Amino acid sequence: MREKRLNGFSALIYDCDGVIFDSLEANFIFYSIILEHFGLQPPDRENKEIMHLLHTSASREVLAHFFESDGRCKAALNFAGTIDYRLLLPYMKLEDGFRETVDSLQGSVRLAICTNRSTSMEMLLEHFGLASYFSCVMTAARVSHPKPHPEPLLKLLEYYAIEPGEALFVGDSELDCQASRAAGVPFIAYKSDMPCLARIDRHQDILALLGAAKKEGV
Repeated sequence: MREKRLNGFSALIYDCDGVIFDSLEANFIFYSIILEHFGLQPPDRENKEIMHLLHTSASREVLAHFFESDGRCKAALNFAGTIDYRLLLPYMKLEDGFRETVDSLQGSVRLAICTNRSTSMEMLLEHFGLASYFSCVMTAARVSHPKPHPEPLLKLLEYYAIEPGEALFVGDSELDCQASRAAGVPFIAYKSDMPCLARIDRHQDILALLGAAKKEGV
């Protein structure tokens, strides 16, 4: 069967945090639990750099920031793996228009996820009823080098057996932009200002970019 494409693209790749989900509060609580377990204060909400770090980076990198100097990074990672992420689901919010958009695109272009989350991604997709939309989910646990390294995106290209220019990557952070540039994949900036092929403020905007027919209500 001939592969379907939309406006020349055959795969649409999404970042997770800040793109599919508004998850800043859930991430803050997650790392607060870890820090408090080891006798440290929770992250400083007023520190924009810290909040950006815990919202965009892989957990091993976040915990290295807090624990590498005292040698407890491995212990912190082990403890992080024991936290029941289901406790944080009430603090996760699906971005407006996302479900309607992927519903409209399903079957016309291959959908994937490239995230610096490690072990919680599949559970999130199942909980929000999104698992069936994505044919490949690339997490930090499946690569040696998470974003901003291009490895996660390159693995997705290899999985789909496509060239970089045949995919689009929708992200919201510098890590996403850097990974996209290094992999040669055109970048779509979601609610952010970075060098990109296009900037979108609503998920539905991707439909016009891809030339996809909108379903009623999208």
